[in-house]
Amino acid sequence: MLHIGVWLIYFLMVGIVLVVYSKTDVNAVDHTARIMNAFQNILLFAFIPSAVSFYLYYFILFPQYIQQKKYVTALLAGLAVSFITSVLGYILHRYFIETGQVIDMDEGGRHGRSTALRTIIVMTVIGTICGVVGWILRGFIDWFNEIKLKEALKEKNHAMEMALVKLQLDPHLLFNTINNIDSLIITDATAASEYLNKLSDIMRFILYETKTDKILLAKEIEYIQKYIDLQKIRTANENYVQLTINGQAGHKFIAPMVFIPFIENAFKHATNKKMINAITIQVFIHEQTIQLICENKIDIKQKTKYAVGGNSVGGLGNELIEKRLQLIYNDRHTLEIQKTEDLYHVNLTIPYE
Repeated sequence: MLHIGVWLIYFLMVGIVLVVYSKTDVNAVDHTARIMNAFQNILLFAFIPSAVSFYLYYFILFPQYIQQKKYVTALLAGLAVSFITSVLGYILHRYFIETGQVIDMDEGGRHGRSTALRTIIVMTVIGTICGVVGWILRGFIDWFNEIKLKEALKEKNHAMEMALVKLQLDPHLLFNTINNIDSLIITDATAASEYLNKLSDIMRFILYETKTDKILLAKEIEYIQKYIDLQKIRTANENYVQLTINGQAGHKFIAPMVFIPFIENAFKHATNKKMINAITIQVFIHEQTIQLICENKIDIKQKTKYAVGGNSVGGLGNELIEKRLQLIYNDRHTLEIQKTEDLYHVNLTIPYE
């Protein structure tokens, strides 16, 4: 389309020049006939070297010299191409048309018959101008394609990095859960069986529902509820966790497994399994955003297992979680983490996808 536009502009400018020229000629009698005659000469003579120069500059000289930053060589080669095409165009013109004028504006010519050298020089200049336009067009197209390629590579790298982070997070969750099942099999086989069924549902979610960039908010909430049920079996304390959902999920979408790592950390660091409301999870579904507030109490008697202000809280998991949030939302989210001696508080707000 750009090439068509260039040549439409070319012929439009030629037409304007011819019309203006004929209107200023006081000796002109039949403007239309003279314009058509001149246009025929330009089409057969000027257009050929212009088009050949344009595409030789575009397809050969640009990649050979301009892209290699050999600008002087490119200019000299371009002038040579324009000169040769002009000579060939002049020969073709003389062969097909008897008159030797470039533009036969009137009988005898306003300035007489153009000499061969003068005509070739004029057409060399025109061919060079067309060739430079070809360079500009090729440069613009290459620049635009390079931007598109960089964007595609950026998206691919982003997807690969996201996949890597998820691969690091998911085994972390699986590792903790399998350890819990292993200890439960010895003490309560029935509970272990129920535990395995819950785990099966969770792994099915991880394997099949998280392959896309976004999932229904309702599915994420369902996954959270199943995960909590799974953890309740381990604690044998029905009042261990308090989950509150405020608002309707509707048809809203979010990135998969954004909230669950924080909830998993809450279970990991709420050390007293007999404590009432040891973990409080609140989900607020707003018009434009969704907010998670997750708190877990810490038994002061066991606080040595919980390094306040240290790196043990969440460990590698927290670092990966924050990295994933940055990759997905690029500062469009807010994350606040507060740690005290007896409480670990997370407040995360994200936009819908």
